[in-house]
Amino acid sequence: MKPQVNKSKKKDKKKFKLGLPPAALVFTGEKKIETVDITMITYDIDGVSEEVVTMDQLPEVLKSKRKVLWIDIDGLHDVELIEKVGAIFSIHRLTLEDILNVQQRPKMEVFDEYIFAVIKMIKCLTPESEVEEEQISFLLMDDVLVTFQEKKGDVFNYVRERIIEFKGNIRKRSGDYLLYALLDAVIDNYFLVLENVGEKIDLLEARAMNNPDTDTLNQLYRQRREMAELRRTIYPLREVIGGFDKYAEQKISPETKPFMRDLYENTIQVIETLEVFRDMSSGVLDLYMNSLSNKMNNVMKVLTIISTIFIPLSFVAGVYGMNFEHMPELHWRYGYFYVLAGMATATIGMLFYFRWKKWL
Repeated sequence: MKPQVNKSKKKDKKKFKLGLPPAALVFTGEKKIETVDITMITYDIDGVSEEVVTMDQLPEVLKSKRKVLWIDIDGLHDVELIEKVGAIFSIHRLTLEDILNVQQRPKMEVFDEYIFAVIKMIKCLTPESEVEEEQISFLLMDDVLVTFQEKKGDVFNYVRERIIEFKGNIRKRSGDYLLYALLDAVIDNYFLVLENVGEKIDLLEARAMNNPDTDTLNQLYRQRREMAELRRTIYPLREVIGGFDKYAEQKISPETKPFMRDLYENTIQVIETLEVFRDMSSGVLDLYMNSLSNKMNNVMKVLTIISTIFIPLSFVAGVYGMNFEHMPELHWRYGYFYVLAGMATATIGMLFYFRWKKWL
């Protein structure tokens, strides 16, 4: 997950909003790209066009659009530009505040003019890498969809490919289907991330069993924090996706509603998978503690066996180490050798006995 330094920065940003009036537009994240890029894809069944536009060109683009228009804005640090976008599309300032607040809890709201949804996009390229999180906001106004991202790079490449190359039915459908396709891409990516997280847990399980060292313990605690962050990110999705069927019934076409219900089922499956991995993560920590305890028990068993073997030997050596005058064995010619032989016999006998009891 994100380093502790980033978390402290988040807290500082949140404190910065204290005392400000409601709907105050303040970007609470970190500047991840130098300039804000606006990409426009407009399409219908007859054609498609994709181009990068500027803020000044945006009003003209809206007048000459095709059936469906997707405007993708990468970069949230330019508050003035985001405010101008809000003025063009008549976006409520409370919505703009949620867009700029990158710590916003995933949610969905229905306004008279548009549907607003904010979710988290997560990435984890390999089982060894950490989970990265980025906030994405969606505004659907009839057949115009506006997306806000913190930086360039997302999981929508397959959607863009289907639009440009006329794959599937996406160019035959309306803007709400495009919203579904983008949400589906984000949730499908959750499965890939959770697959890598599952492999990471398996690797930690093997390390916890075979080599329960301090580094393994640190990784286990980082994994538990990561699972807590994933739970905070994924759990609200059930409310977000379910809200399209409950609260946005008038704004979602009948053709798209079955896809939204299927997306809700996928969301439930993601949550169930997350819960399984959370239980596994807790189980790995228990396994680590048991392995460490077992390792300590083995060490104590070896030390106990060694002590048990030397107890009678120490007793014999102590008896014959006393400086009494009348000890007949001390004057016996072969006494020393018989004592050594007796001590060796006792040692071997105890080793055979421990072996027979399966203590060795």
